[in-house]
Amino acid sequence: MEKKTDLKETLLALETRVWDALVTGDGDADGALLSEDFIGVYPDGIAGKDAHTGQLDSGATVADYRLSEVQVRATGADSGLLIYRADYLRVGKTDWEVMLVSSLWEKRNGAWMNSFSQDTPLTGEGVP
Repeated sequence: MEKKTDLKETLLALETRVWDALVTGDGDADGALLSEDFIGVYPDGIAGKDAHTGQLDSGATVADYRLSEVQVRATGADSGLLIYRADYLRVGKTDWEVMLVSSLWEKRNGAWMNSFSQDTPLTGEGVP
C-alpha cells in the first residue's frame, strides 16, 4: 500500500488529468482514466463512462478550474477515495460554480482507474 501522502499526490495528479481533459475537450484522455464500469452520481442523475466522455463530443466543457481542500482515504491496498472542492468556470459562462467531489480510484491491472465519482454542488457560504 502506498503511503497516505504518496496516495494523495498520485490520485490528485490523476484527477487533475480528468479536469484537464474537460478543459481541452479530449474525450479520449478522459476515457483512458475511467474504468469500463465507471459510475458517476450527479445532481442530474447517474451516468456511466459513455455519458462522461460523451459530454466532450462537442469540445471543452470547462474553461478553468481550481481544486482545493484535498483529502484522501485509503480504501484498500490498491484503492483510494479522493475528496476535494472544485471551483470551476463552464465554457461560455462568467460565474464560477463550486462542487464537492468524491472520486474512487482503483489500481486495476497495474493502472489507476477512476471507477466512481459523486459531485455535490456547494451553495450558500463559500461560493464565490
